[in-house]
Amino acid sequence: MLEQASFVGFIRTVLIILLVYYGFKIVSRLLAPYLLKYAQKKAQQRFGDQFKQYQKQQQQKQTKEGEITIDKMPNKNKSSNKDVGEYVDYEEID
Repeated sequence: MLEQASFVGFIRTVLIILLVYYGFKIVSRLLAPYLLKYAQKKAQQRFGDQFKQYQKQQQQKQTKEGEITIDKMPNKNKSSNKDVGEYVDYEEID
């Protein structure tokens, strides 16, 4: 058998929804500073770790004075096409 929703049940449902909504707002206002501090601390640690790794790489790359290093060899297969075309001299016409 079907039952019809009563007015009291409707009011109770609306009150529960409002209670959950405002409860969530209050709890989020209380916990938001702690969550932001935690996120800030984690981001600071990540940036610090990246900086330390960068410093280690730079220390490893340091060379002695007068020492020559070649990072990339020039490509020997690359040929320049010097027969691109003719140079045509032109004059401006007033």
